[in-house]
Amino acid sequence: MRKKVVVGMSGGVDSAVAACMLKEQGYDVVGLFMRNWHEKDGADNCTADEDYFDVRGVCNLIGIPYYSVDLSKEYYDRVFRHFVEEYEKGRTPNPDVLCNREIKFDSFAAHAKALGADYIATGHYAGVRKSDEGNLLIRAKDDNKDQTYFLNQLKSEQLDGVIFPLCDMDKPAVRKYAERYRIPVAGKKDSTGICFIGERNFRNFLSQYIPMRDGVIKDLGGREVGRHSGVYYYTVGQRRGLGIGGASGGEGAWFVVDKDVESNILYVSQGDESMLYRNAVLCPKFNFISMRPKGDRIECDVRIRHRQPLQRAVAYMTGEGVEIVFKTPQRAPAIGQYAVIYVGDVCLGGGVMEKAYNRK
Repeated sequence: MRKKVVVGMSGGVDSAVAACMLKEQGYDVVGLFMRNWHEKDGADNCTADEDYFDVRGVCNLIGIPYYSVDLSKEYYDRVFRHFVEEYEKGRTPNPDVLCNREIKFDSFAAHAKALGADYIATGHYAGVRKSDEGNLLIRAKDDNKDQTYFLNQLKSEQLDGVIFPLCDMDKPAVRKYAERYRIPVAGKKDSTGICFIGERNFRNFLSQYIPMRDGVIKDLGGREVGRHSGVYYYTVGQRRGLGIGGASGGEGAWFVVDKDVESNILYVSQGDESMLYRNAVLCPKFNFISMRPKGDRIECDVRIRHRQPLQRAVAYMTGEGVEIVFKTPQRAPAIGQYAVIYVGDVCLGGGVMEKAYNRK
């Protein structure tokens, strides 16, 4: 009997091509659409409905059955609540990482197995390699599209029976494949931003869940240089959207240095950005996907944000967690975001950055 693969279908070209490739390879392919959010956008159009319409079109063309599963409650309880709580603390969360750990490779995987799946597949740009230490998460060929950063909180067992068909393809090749097979979403624009917010205005969205208060923007000398509409919107290092303009005769762009959530004050500086750079971060709760490395230090590459070029560093295993010391200081590590470690093409895992500092 042919092995059954349940493919997580998003309505985009990546998952569509993944499903088509697996069908071509002889698998018994089933499409499963995951609905995580019910709110409509400002134009009163439910983007999830539009995506499911595209999923139906793709599956009908390929000739595979398709289903839909509503995981909105699980998403709200296990991902969205954390997202709001982190913003309320003035931090910068990454809900897409938690969505992969808690929903796509947990709740969604359980539904796929209930459909009789031997394997689960998605359109992620990543790979899996078996080893004596367990399942290894592998960087994709297309470094610009590589999504292992977002998969850094998975465990080895969550990668059991997982197929990533796009691991060895770059994005242009994926679109060419879709065009060759006349897949209807071949030219569909890639989704951007936080998964459940989509293309909507982020400030308007966040203000529905966190009460926003206007407040002052001060420079490091305590002088008021502008006003903000809510400190939660801003990230340390941010330059755009400050609305300060020519608040002083200084040269260079203004940028965020700090935010005091309790006092509702945003602190900024202008010109010299050297104060933003840190050469070390601490991740108290670090997730190693398979086995924890032997020894108390490893030479590695690190990303502290998606699509950042890999940065050389040394990771130290300490009683406080994993301390990462960079060869070159990093601009504005965002507390609440993830630092993700790589050795060669293997993603070892990642952890939330709780401290950023300069280590001598």
